[in-house]
Amino acid sequence: MDALHGAGRMREWLEAHKPAASRRVHVLLAALMWSVVGAVLLACGARWVLVSGGPEALPLVLLAVALGFFKSRLALDRAAERIVVRISTHDDRRCIGGFLSWRTWGLVAVMVVSGRVLRTYLLAPIVAGLVYTAVGSALVIGSRALWRGYLREPMP
Repeated sequence: MDALHGAGRMREWLEAHKPAASRRVHVLLAALMWSVVGAVLLACGARWVLVSGGPEALPLVLLAVALGFFKSRLALDRAAERIVVRISTHDDRRCIGGFLSWRTWGLVAVMVVSGRVLRTYLLAPIVAGLVYTAVGSALVIGSRALWRGYLREPMP
């Protein structure tokens, strides 16, 4: 019985001391994450392509950005809207890391590890650069739905 009582006190303590934020801050964090990660992937990927392929590789970078645009329109726009809707249904003062679901955090971890493995062991720099450029541009373009959600969310 003491273990159950101790677990209850621990849960209460965690609830009282969690780093919490409003829904608006959660949407802001999601928008920033997509924008910053996308911009870094886009810049690194484009640089790898241009360094590996020389100046004539610029059309490849533009093609990767175009593919990212289509990926954003076909998949990421809807995913971003789902994130905004999910956050808008939450109570204010939810844990700050809750701007993404546990499942999405797991997917982020898988993507980080996969990107590292692909870049380090499996793909030539120019190919890895094209993948990073496409994914980065898709995230940057898809983040606009999150930014719209942030602007719609009322101030706390």
